[in-house]
Amino acid sequence: MEIDRISRWRYASTIIWAVAGSLGIVAVTAGLARATLNVKGALVEKPEIAVYMLLPEVAITKVEILEEFENQKDLLVYTKTGKLLVIMKKGNSEWYIAEQENLHD
Repeated sequence: MEIDRISRWRYASTIIWAVAGSLGIVAVTAGLARATLNVKGALVEKPEIAVYMLLPEVAITKVEILEEFENQKDLLVYTKTGKLLVIMKKGNSEWYIAEQENLHD
């Protein structure tokens, strides 16, 4: 490649595009990392929010905490089709749904 034949404008535009592309990649990666931390925080620290992610097939409209223990939470979940009693338990590092039961009105 004959580097001495490249014009200043061509060289400058190549450098500008390289820096802009690098900044774009860093911004997207930082955004994804932040979203991942938010999801992890919701699963570990706020299980009443985590129920939205753990039950994606259910159209949840409202969540109420019925009872709260150190390693268990009993939640009343309102959906478009009715009410659910959801018992969430804390595993080693995150909350999971141990039991789910439909309630009658």
